[in-house]
Amino acid sequence: MAPYFDNMIKFENTEIAFKYKTNLELKKAYWLFKMVGSPFLVKIGNIFTQLALGLRIPVSWAIKPTIYAHFCGGETIEESMPVIRKLEPFKVKAILDYSVEGKERPEDIAAALEETMKTIVNAGSDTNIPFAVFKPTAFTRAEVLEKMSSGEPVSEEILKEGEEFRKRVNTMCKEAYNQNIPILIDAEDSWYQNFIDEVCEDMMVKYNKEKAIVFNTLQMYRHDRLAYLDASYQRAVEGKYFLGIKFVRGAYMEKERKRAEEKGYTDPINPDKLSTDKVYDDGLRFTIKHIDKISVFNGSHNENSNELLAVLMEENGIKRSDDRVWFSQLFGMSDNISFNLGHEGYNVAKYLPFGPVKHVLPYLIRRAEENTSIAGQTSRELKLIKQEITRRKN
Repeated sequence: MAPYFDNMIKFENTEIAFKYKTNLELKKAYWLFKMVGSPFLVKIGNIFTQLALGLRIPVSWAIKPTIYAHFCGGETIEESMPVIRKLEPFKVKAILDYSVEGKERPEDIAAALEETMKTIVNAGSDTNIPFAVFKPTAFTRAEVLEKMSSGEPVSEEILKEGEEFRKRVNTMCKEAYNQNIPILIDAEDSWYQNFIDEVCEDMMVKYNKEKAIVFNTLQMYRHDRLAYLDASYQRAVEGKYFLGIKFVRGAYMEKERKRAEEKGYTDPINPDKLSTDKVYDDGLRFTIKHIDKISVFNGSHNENSNELLAVLMEENGIKRSDDRVWFSQLFGMSDNISFNLGHEGYNVAKYLPFGPVKHVLPYLIRRAEENTSIAGQTSRELKLIKQEITRRKN
């Protein structure tokens, strides 16, 4: 995609992209992406990791210094802080994401709430942590989200658990409001999302009266999300509150398609990538058109979408430092986007997962599979890293 203006952001400068990495770290990243680029190695690694966990064989010694160190901050908030400090001089901020998944026991839910509350308080006192975030499935059983999203009558028990989930979300959003820290509510599978959307909008009504504190996440590979965005905007205007929107393309496509086929309902996913790209970019255009009411968080590894948002800001006279517009990529990926954006004065933050190694493994396995399946992602990372290694030698 050719830049619209001579002074627009460019993502090819590897010196800026990898300045924060030592030569050794750069070489480790190169070999990691080489391995991740092999579907066979990823599949075998996944099988052996799951087997080791099932047999309770320690795997941290192998995973922590390699794939974990590349994609995660540490096992605790404290252990993650050096990474946040390392990013700071390069004008790249960080968002601590407690990435423990798939736990439904009451004690695990309580632990996740306690840890997430710590991240909110911690963000309130650290200028390089501009957001808090949480994953809704960490705070109730999957069955509760599914049944509460179905639109069908539910039992008293499910209703009660649904209200407990709402209370937990309120606890986190209230603390975020008190700390003056925006909080991102991640998206989930489509069959969980209706209830999450409902709770999220309830929180916006309560806490977004002065500005966007609570952000909902829209997975734009869903063909209904543009219409949902428009309806959300209309409700925000009528309810006199601000809308916080985080855009992502989506993370569960194969699972979504398979379930739709098995259960005989319309596939919720766009028919192809081109459609998703158009819907995504139209979402960015909509938010900038209504920037007086909507704050936007652009969670994308797509260079074209990041450049488009920068162009839209310039065309609409929005300052690069305007706090209503943020760019974000995952830690360990797309440094060429993040660090060049930071260098040019845009608001940019890395999603920085943390948590015990064995509990964060599902996240790491998804990252490996994602890099293998997304056309061009691993080859782009390898090309840029190789380019920087060569530049440093010369």
